[in-house]
Amino acid sequence: MRRTATSSHTLDRPPTADTHLWLTVNKLVPYLWQYRWRVLLALSCLVSAKLATVAVPLVFKEMIDGLSGAQQALALPGLLLVLYGALRFSSALFTELREILFARVTQRAVRRIALEVFRHLHELSLRFHLHRETGGVSRDIERGSRSISNLISYTLYSILPTLIEISLVLAILFARYDRVFVLIALASLTIYVVFTVKVSNWRISIRRKVNDTDSAANTRAIDSLINYETVKYFNNEEYEAKRYDQRLHDWEDAATKSRVSLSWLNLGQQLSIALGVTAMMWRAASGVVDGTMTIGDLVLVNAFLIQLYMPLNFLGVVYREIRQALTDIERMFDLLAVDREIADAPGAVELAAGPVWIRFSGVDFSYETNRQILHDVDFSVPAGGTIAVVGESGSGKSTLARLLYRFYDIDSGHILVNGTDLRQLTQSSLRAAIGIVPQDTVLFNDSIYYNIQYGRPEATREQVLAAAAAAQLARFVERLPDGYETRVGERGLKLSGGEKQRVAIARALLKNPPVLIFDEATSALDSKTEKAIQASLDNAARGRTTLVIAHRLSTIMNADEILVMDGGRIVERGSHLQLLQASGLYAQMWVLQLQEETLGELAAAEPLLAVSEPAAGES
Repeated sequence: MRRTATSSHTLDRPPTADTHLWLTVNKLVPYLWQYRWRVLLALSCLVSAKLATVAVPLVFKEMIDGLSGAQQALALPGLLLVLYGALRFSSALFTELREILFARVTQRAVRRIALEVFRHLHELSLRFHLHRETGGVSRDIERGSRSISNLISYTLYSILPTLIEISLVLAILFARYDRVFVLIALASLTIYVVFTVKVSNWRISIRRKVNDTDSAANTRAIDSLINYETVKYFNNEEYEAKRYDQRLHDWEDAATKSRVSLSWLNLGQQLSIALGVTAMMWRAASGVVDGTMTIGDLVLVNAFLIQLYMPLNFLGVVYREIRQALTDIERMFDLLAVDREIADAPGAVELAAGPVWIRFSGVDFSYETNRQILHDVDFSVPAGGTIAVVGESGSGKSTLARLLYRFYDIDSGHILVNGTDLRQLTQSSLRAAIGIVPQDTVLFNDSIYYNIQYGRPEATREQVLAAAAAAQLARFVERLPDGYETRVGERGLKLSGGEKQRVAIARALLKNPPVLIFDEATSALDSKTEKAIQASLDNAARGRTTLVIAHRLSTIMNADEILVMDGGRIVERGSHLQLLQASGLYAQMWVLQLQEETLGELAAAEPLLAVSEPAAGES
């Protein structure tokens, strides 16, 4: 049974937003716990910094009271000034020590998670990557990685310090003054926090809408730019701009709604703070008038209010950012939750080095359940032998290569490699044994040398150049100003189809695998170059197990066996001569290709004939 590309785990009730966020936090904690000692030391520095910060107003109060008497200058103890300065410096010192201790933790966590997501995306099935939107996925990873750093920074540098400071201030107010101060502070804090949490939770859906529309717009832009030539071919620049603007319009509406809701949130927060500050200062001023409090006490309460409400005011912003960061991280972790679909079986074995033989036995396969591609496909490729597969487009030829690479698992039957079902082999060893020249060659946006060496990254320069020469690529590269360091552009767009295909051939030759797959490897080449490269391909295939998926029948005449596919079934098989004598589908294809080649030669010869014929009136 084929596994789906999404998790099969279901719940009786859909998880709430808070459940999602807590699950995200739980997934993040193990990455931080690896550095538990650094975290604990950073937290101790955090507490020390806040103790010093809260002690500063207490010392300042004693200084004010000391200056309030008749002997102000004499009553001011010099020790208080020294202590005041020391506490100020201590607060900054412990804060920076916390930064130094925790810097490595934050960056390493971001690095580990981003790398894990990157690796997981490469482990996902081809089915996932055919349906994914590159722009949206890349934006999710970018936002998620950035948000991890933001989340850790906000939590350690804003939330925890503020909570510690609030606790210390409330404890001092309770111990030194009327309990009314504590009640007023708690009431205003409660109103502020409840209002912030409620409104911020409501805004999460708005922020998700902003993210979704932003990713959709980015996907649209990248998709259009990747297909730049197609846009130009059909003169559709304005059409693409309108499609992109539709996505931007959706983003604009969501972003505007998010901005307006943020303003209402800020107003509500400021109102709760203003009411609390007014009530606290009124109570403190009344105490000074009644003689129960000194001027220093009034200054102390005012300083505490500043320390209490200034970070609290920022706390509202921090809470919103933390919720947003958790939402972004959740999207990135959702990528990690996608089922791999194609995974190594428990106890999977390595494919042994040496010659390889392949057997397809009664293979049925479908990409979608309602559309079967292959029907009871059965054939063998002996070690060192060459099997060619031909047929009309859509007959299932290229699917054979994808199944041999195990990009998909078959519905029924077996694919045996050296007698072992390929599902019992490790994917790494299986794919290491196969080299392919695909029909549609896609190159990295790097140099020609890099793209050839990609076939075997550890290869020497001499080996890379030898592979390029075998692929008839050397003379072309030598004419380029930058030679092998010439960059090929996005997806290799700076090279022609034939040049890209020769790079792909060189890359496969450099890999030097025991199994070769040529998926219409010369389809983008002219006849002269094709003949030159065909000799190289024949030489490369000598002694290797080779599967040739061909369009031009002239390239497979020497194959040990030719399979003719139609509608996902093998309808004919045999050597070139046997199939011609059978006068079946293969023979019809052969005749049609001969006619096409003859017509092409006549069309090419017409200008020459016109030049050679004498003009009217000449003798």
